[in-house]
Amino acid sequence: MTSSQPAVISNRSMTIAIVAGEASGDILGSGLIRSLRKRYPRARFVGIGGDEMVAEGFHSLVPMERLSVMGLVEVLGRLPELFRIRARLLDYFFANLPDVVIGIDSPDFTLAIERRCREAGIPSVHYVSPSVWAWRQKRIFKIARSVNLMLTLFPFEARFYEEHQVPVAFVGHPLADRIPMEPDTAGARYDLGLDIARPVLAVLPGSRSGEVSRLGSLFLEASRWLQERRQDLQLVIPCVNREREQQIRQLVDDLDVQLPVTLVRGRSREVMAASDVVLLASGTATLEAMLLKKPMVVGYRLSSFSYRVVSHLVNVPWVALPNLLARTPLVPELLQDEATPEALGAAVLERLENEQERGRLHKAFADLHETLRQNADERAASAISDLLEGRDGR
Repeated sequence: MTSSQPAVISNRSMTIAIVAGEASGDILGSGLIRSLRKRYPRARFVGIGGDEMVAEGFHSLVPMERLSVMGLVEVLGRLPELFRIRARLLDYFFANLPDVVIGIDSPDFTLAIERRCREAGIPSVHYVSPSVWAWRQKRIFKIARSVNLMLTLFPFEARFYEEHQVPVAFVGHPLADRIPMEPDTAGARYDLGLDIARPVLAVLPGSRSGEVSRLGSLFLEASRWLQERRQDLQLVIPCVNREREQQIRQLVDDLDVQLPVTLVRGRSREVMAASDVVLLASGTATLEAMLLKKPMVVGYRLSSFSYRVVSHLVNVPWVALPNLLARTPLVPELLQDEATPEALGAAVLERLENEQERGRLHKAFADLHETLRQNADERAASAISDLLEGRDGR
């Protein structure tokens, strides 16, 4: 990682517009503001952001929570308001021309803003690539019309944009900067009140109600299969909030036998750090487990109809980020009909008991961690600075 302090590039007054629609984007935006301010001390930051960005001196024109909508029905019900917010933002940007517009994730909302701004002659940047490399690849042409620069978290994403001649910079992943190279497993177990000497299985069936409904009982059945064979195994499930905790507790109560399990509100990273193996749904949690150097088994189920549709749309051989990053199947993926309690349990048991495999995975995960540990905030700010100063050829 780069450790030197970047020099001030310009003391001129300038306006940097940023639009973030979710909590993860708020975190990325706050780090980006800190790094850009080192280069442009008199810059003004305005747009839409959350508490983290506001704490860095950002002026949010609209509360970020108005963009944080999940679920098709909820989105449809909020479309008129979302269109009004987008129109208000564009009116503001055209009346108070910023030097650059940066959209962070939330592509359905931000890419349209970036395109309109670029057409008006305002440089536009998108931070966090949509999964265009995995499905609906023709979206790349819309993205190419919308942005002067794409900032990606993963190197395989940057390769995809380079193949399609879209200006891109791989900046690394902020999680890789924040998570230490060696997790404190014993310390995490102590803090969670777990037996330091006994093995721990972390179970993460997802953070949304629908995911927990589809995967919760499946993962609990797999855990019961395991505890019948490893009675020393400690089972820990982090729950993102009170509602998911109540939902999972009901699933545990519905089992026809007693299953010793510890439920923890939040603290999912700490639970994974305390574990020997992680059983989890696909998603960002697989990246965190990898950065924590934890062997994992990925299981996922969709409705039969959704699975048939997705199977025809997805253009990648794996769903777990460690496999996509390594371009080889480092971790088992048991999807749809393959995701049975017995198959999941057997895969976890293999990783609990095979020390040689655990060592191999630790080395592979450490190498991937180093690849992603690029000081993302600074690299993103540097790439944006190059665009602003005309050093990138655009």
